[in-house]
Amino acid sequence: MYAESQLLQHQKLLTENVFGNPHSLNPTSIAATRQVDETRETILKFFHADPNEYLVIFTSNASSALKLVGESYPFPGGRYLLTFDNHNSVNGIREFAHARGAEVTYIPIALPEMRVVDSMLDEQLANSNPGANNLFAYPAQSNFSSVQHPLDWIGKAQARGWDVILDAAAFVPTNQLDLSMVKPDFVPISFYKMFGYPTGLGALIARKSALARLHRPWFAGGTITVASVQGGKYYLADGAPAFEDGTLDYLNIPAIVIGLKHIESIGYEVIHQRVLSLTGWLLDNLTAMKHKTGKPLVRVFGPTTTQARGGAVTVNFYNENGNAIDHRYIESEANKVNISLRTGCFCNPGAGEIALGISRVELDVCFTQPGHAQRLSLDDFRLCIDGKSSGAVRISVGMVTNFNDVQGFLQFARGLLK
Repeated sequence: MYAESQLLQHQKLLTENVFGNPHSLNPTSIAATRQVDETRETILKFFHADPNEYLVIFTSNASSALKLVGESYPFPGGRYLLTFDNHNSVNGIREFAHARGAEVTYIPIALPEMRVVDSMLDEQLANSNPGANNLFAYPAQSNFSSVQHPLDWIGKAQARGWDVILDAAAFVPTNQLDLSMVKPDFVPISFYKMFGYPTGLGALIARKSALARLHRPWFAGGTITVASVQGGKYYLADGAPAFEDGTLDYLNIPAIVIGLKHIESIGYEVIHQRVLSLTGWLLDNLTAMKHKTGKPLVRVFGPTTTQARGGAVTVNFYNENGNAIDHRYIESEANKVNISLRTGCFCNPGAGEIALGISRVELDVCFTQPGHAQRLSLDDFRLCIDGKSSGAVRISVGMVTNFNDVQGFLQFARGLLK
């Protein structure tokens, strides 16, 4: 949710000024360039990132930021290592890696808390490919289980020859990321997840030394200093502009500064404590709910305490006989009382497969069935896994969630008891 003050400040800025495409040197363009430059500086300060070491590339979302890395990373001969519980935008980078002959390896997560086994991580990090480029990607906070993975993995991986993508999209809305303390090479973020407005803007915060190793497969308006049709040559711009295709969203970019200042006015310590307190209360009450038969109402996928976890609680609901209730039914019932839930696998298939007990054998059989080579619908997939749940229910606690919101959901949950 965004604050009314954010909207009013942004509206005031737009009504009192005229801004133009920053790819020029006229007065309106210069005014827009100043706003864009100020926003870059504010983002770096917000994350305590040294401007001599890091820069900010504006994107349309966190997924676009990840694609920039994937399409440009020098994979040949190297390795791409990632944890099971990555978002699909991180998983998708494996297609660039496969296409360029790199080895792709997943590190599994273990039930019940859905955390990585340290010995398995250490074993894989020790196997970087000398003389090639190695990329390790993991979420600071899983968007499925809300597990918060250790940030000290970053330095451990880099010391063994890995570049590191830290997917911070789910982490930074309620946790401070201090880039003076930990130094990942690439950090994708999405601003609406942090403060609600504006939507359609994200960023890749990148170390300059790591960015210099990337090679973009194309060029676009705004990314070059010179391009020639007859000469068949082009020269990429330096730094962030080389990765920002076309015209920036220069009217909305200033709203990022307003949003970051809004978070600073509240304080991460307050936000973090509030979210953990409400999440702990939600977990305690949900896990205590039982049908008259003694069967629990929910199963939590992820930690059931507030230790090293975020504010999203992922569960499946079960009837009095212990059978899973379709997550789509839960969503439809919640809709009737104006509760917005996220259901499915949340673009995180690896975590979903582990949580829901879907095996590699079942998946291989499903994907090789006649007619499934090119297209597979969700209903087809549900038939493949023989009645197993294909998704879960996520209840998200955030900066503006209050006691009444959690109480309202718990009341809804109690209505499912038999």
